[in-house]
Amino acid sequence: MKMPKLGVGTFRLKDQQAEESVTMGLELGYRHIDTAQIYRNEADVGRAIAKGGVPRDELYVTTKIWTDSFGPGKLIPSLRESLDKLGLDQVDMTLIHWPSPKDEVPMAVYMEQLAEAKQLGLTRDIGVSNFTIKHLEQAIAVVGADAIATHQLEVHPYLQNLEVRAFCRENGIALTGYMPLAYGRVVSDPALQAIGQKHGATAAQAALAWQLGQGIAVIPSSTKRANLAANLEALKLRLDADDMARIAKLEDGGRIANPDFAPAWDA
Repeated sequence: MKMPKLGVGTFRLKDQQAEESVTMGLELGYRHIDTAQIYRNEADVGRAIAKGGVPRDELYVTTKIWTDSFGPGKLIPSLRESLDKLGLDQVDMTLIHWPSPKDEVPMAVYMEQLAEAKQLGLTRDIGVSNFTIKHLEQAIAVVGADAIATHQLEVHPYLQNLEVRAFCRENGIALTGYMPLAYGRVVSDPALQAIGQKHGATAAQAALAWQLGQGIAVIPSSTKRANLAANLEALKLRLDADDMARIAKLEDGGRIANPDFAPAWDA
């Protein structure tokens, strides 16, 4: 099963809120669920999956390994724990959530463990998240570009990450964009509102369609059923060249995810 282009993100959703969001998503037809160890909601996501009754081969589940499980012998046990919480024998995608802070753990140590997890059948595919071009080059040197199924990174109209995206395309690495709605900033953007209105859609749908139209998978999150349903409609929206060009001009370096352990970003 290929990764569905539109998924349910669960960042910052906890406990019943996370479970209900995933439950609603599955009811609406979503088949791609994104979680992570650091979100502390894998068990909540697992309950929603069990309750949803969607056949396992129709569901695409992603989780991410946190930085405290990068050391020798740590990654695979941590992934097994994630599987226990999710109630699954295997996830579809396992990502390295962030490169090791200050590169304290060598890339080869955790990428080799990630590749081993795939060999053991704990995950169907592997990938990375929040990597710079330098980190991507290092990862490719360890496991090969063909082994890296996706790079998940922050992408929205205000942070388009063009250089990293170009590098991924050149190396055959698919892209997944998180925070595609820039924490709601797109909703009040006049340009996106105008583009949405032109197509009988919303500004949020226009922002999602902008990414989808470039072959980037997106994982917006919401606790509201109406918003989850509206996001799905973005799959039907086709923006024209003028729309795409107008959105391209919105870039302003508006990075949102920039914790103190983040790498030195590409310009």
